[in-house]
Amino acid sequence: KNKTAETEVKVADFINSFVDDVQKKADSFRLVELMTKWTGFKPKMWGPTIIGFGKYHYKYESGHEGEAPMLGFSPRKAAFSLYVYSDTKENKEQLKNLGKFKMGKACIYVNKLSDINISVLEKLSKESLAYVIEHHKCS
Repeated sequence: KNKTAETEVKVADFINSFVDDVQKKADSFRLVELMTKWTGFKPKMWGPTIIGFGKYHYKYESGHEGEAPMLGFSPRKAAFSLYVYSDTKENKEQLKNLGKFKMGKACIYVNKLSDINISVLEKLSKESLAYVIEHHKCS
């Protein structure tokens, strides 16, 4: 069973109890507002710390399958983990203009929203959303 499954925990309750830093808390609520607008989905908690929007079904060649949020983020202690990236030509180009961030395998790490260009984040998010819709079964 996947650890990252949709839960019934309220997003606002999670942010208010988990995020201590005032700026990170404000940025978390701003990301909720932005991603809700960009996706058209209400935020849901996925696992203990991921705030996700929409969901899709994935299946790997290994046979492992499950559900995951179409877009999401986690306000981790060190930095925000933004799950808004798909490995497309368009997204690779957008990264050049994003601002100050670090890249994981499929995750973008930012310290605070003021470090990045929000309009570029929007483009990355919408491109990833389109990619997920095109390549996966979404609900």
